[in-house]
This record gives sequence, structure tokens and C-alpha cells, in this order.
Amino acid sequence: MNRSAKAQDTSPIAVGSALPMSGIAAADGIEFKNGLDLAAEEINAAGGILGRPVEIHIEDTKEMGADLVSQSMQRLIDRYNTPVIINGYNLGTNMIEMDVAADNDVIMMHYNTLISHNEKFKTDPERYYGSFQGDPPEFWYGPGCLNFLKSLSEAGTWTAPNKKIAIIPSANEYSIVIANAIRDQAKDYGFEVSLFETVPFPTNQWGPTLAKLRQDPPAAIIVTHFLPQDLAQFMVQFLTQPTNSLVYMQYGPSLPAFREIGGENINGVIYSTVVGCLPDDFSKPFRESYRAKFGPNSAYITGSQTYDGLWMWAIAAAIAGGAGEPFNKEQVSKVAAVMRRNVYRGVNGTYRADPAGQSAYCYPTQTADPSLGMPHQFLQHQDYKTDPKLIAPALYATDTFLLPPWIK
Repeated sequence: MNRSAKAQDTSPIAVGSALPMSGIAAADGIEFKNGLDLAAEEINAAGGILGRPVEIHIEDTKEMGADLVSQSMQRLIDRYNTPVIINGYNLGTNMIEMDVAADNDVIMMHYNTLISHNEKFKTDPERYYGSFQGDPPEFWYGPGCLNFLKSLSEAGTWTAPNKKIAIIPSANEYSIVIANAIRDQAKDYGFEVSLFETVPFPTNQWGPTLAKLRQDPPAAIIVTHFLPQDLAQFMVQFLTQPTNSLVYMQYGPSLPAFREIGGENINGVIYSTVVGCLPDDFSKPFRESYRAKFGPNSAYITGSQTYDGLWMWAIAAAIAGGAGEPFNKEQVSKVAAVMRRNVYRGVNGTYRADPAGQSAYCYPTQTADPSLGMPHQFLQHQDYKTDPKLIAPALYATDTFLLPPWIK
């Protein structure tokens, strides 16, 4: 396609990204940038988009929030005339990203993992035509987690001492939506909620919460807070007097800082993600290239998100006949239409845009078809010196669940 349809204009196409390169989420911001850099390198080596190379431009969103993120995105558009902005996640934005994209007629893909994206899209699909969420919203973590616990119990690989679950969110939208979904559906899966306690964001002082858990030990402790350094501290403090409870955590254990801080204390921890590089043959070249380029301790499970996002957009722009530019609604709409129609198998699984919300479908809780949904992955740290093991869903699993060492 690139050889037969060379663009007369061979100047670079600016690709923008508003990322937390400093502050509490800087570890993720760095990996998001890495993913973009690797994708751009590969796309350009293949001939670019109809002969035009892509060029990455980053704005630091620092501590994030609506003002910082919207200003960063607008600077990218004003300075570089970028027709697309591919973000990782930014906290506390109230999805203002979608308004910036709509006001400037650019494509915006992000990995905030928020149901509020879908809800905002539904209010005015015509206005938000160019906004895509590259993964399923966080709501699906709720039923997915409950179904996973139920499956472990029914398979006999885990004998639950009781039907109690304790839910511990932190004070942010992502954590609370997941926690509420688990709480509201627990009964449907045969569980009862013995503790629901919201902790500050961020936090590393787990003593009061652990005291309550030890007074009434649950079968499973579900922590929907997600900062890796805080979750590592939870395990260090938990293991001074553990209960016979499974420990499930949200996303943070995927990052190297969790293993580095927690050490052997993290062995046995289960976590899940609805977006992350799969440990399969398809993604093997990506994993190897990523660590060869960015180091053996780099977190390809995070960089894979923006990597897939850039490839997805680049293919759509080529099919649509070009990337367009800000305020060129006609051409940008063509790119968005291809993104809605295409089913893209990336290193994170399969992306298909839900027409009702323009985010990915979640397999198996939202769709039973693995060829049309992104797998809700459950992983376990079985040896902190190695990468975590994928234990569910069954079609993707590479290893089996092991009973945590603190459970007697």
C-alpha cells in the first residue's frame, strides 16, 4: 500500500501524547512513551503512513488532573498540528480529553479504563466521534474478579474458609467504580461483603485496615487501589500477621516497583488487568524488542498499551487515505470510521470498538467470543524474581494457580 500510494507530502506526521512523565505515575508514563517510540520506529521502517513518517511529541501531565491534561493536549495540537493524541492514563480528568479532541477535530485514544468515557460518549456520539478508549472500562473488573474467585472454588484449587470478601478501594474514580461493582454483585456469585473500607490515595499506612481484617478474616481480600509501591507495602505489613485469605490487587503488581519493593513478600499475590501484553507467541517479538531496547526490567505490559494504540491508528489512517489535520473533520471522520470498523489483534489481545461507547469489549464477561474481546487477564506472582504467571482465562493461561504460601 505504501509503495503504490506515496503521498506527495513526505513531511513527518506529528503524533501527540499527554503523559505523566513526572509525579506519582511517572513509572507508567515512561513505559507509555517507550511503547510509542517502539511503534513509531516499526511503522517508519515499514514506510510510514502512505510514505510519511510519524514523529512522537510528548507533553508532561505531571500530577495530572483536568487542567494539566487539557492544557498539555492543546499545546500538542497548537505547536505540532497533531491529528492524533494517544495517551496512556491520566487521573482526575473527568474525561476532559474528549472535549479537547472534539473541539479540535482530532483522534484521541486513551487507556484511562473508565466507564465515564462510555457514559460521556453516549451523551453526544456525533461530537465525540474521534474519542476511543483502547481497553474495556474498569466496571468489568468487578464481575470478572467475582467470577474468577467462584471458578477457583468450584474447581477445588482453593478451599474458601468462608463466603466473606473484604473490599478496599482508594479515593479515586477508577478504584471506587471497581469496588462498587464487586460489592453490588457479590451476592450473585455467592459471596458476602464483610468489610468495605476506602483508604486515601496514595497511602502506605495500612495498619488500621489490617487490624479490621484480622478481627474478622475473610476468604479473599480485594484491594482496588493500584499504585505499586503502596500495594507492596500492604503485603509487607500484611505478612507480619497474615490471615488465611487470598489477596487480589488491582493492576499495580504488574509494574517492576511492586516486585522491587515487596521482594518475597509478594509471592502468591493475584492481580488482574483488562489490558496488558499477553505472554503468547504472537506478542513474543514485541516483548523481545521492547526489553532489548529499553532494558530487562522494563514493563512491556504497560508500554504495550500505547504501542497497540499507535499501530491501530496508523493502519486506520493509511486505509482512510491519510491522517488529516486538526479541524479537518471530513478526513478525521474517515479515520475514525475505519477505527470503528476494524477488528485489531494486537499484543494485548483483540480490540473491537463497542459502538455504544467506543471502548474495547471485555472477554469473557462482556463478550463470550475471544476473537472480538480483550481478555481479562488474571496473573499470579509465584516467584518475585521472575515475571508473573498468567493463570486465567483458560484460553490464554500459561500456568496454573498456586496456593499462596501464607495460607495454611
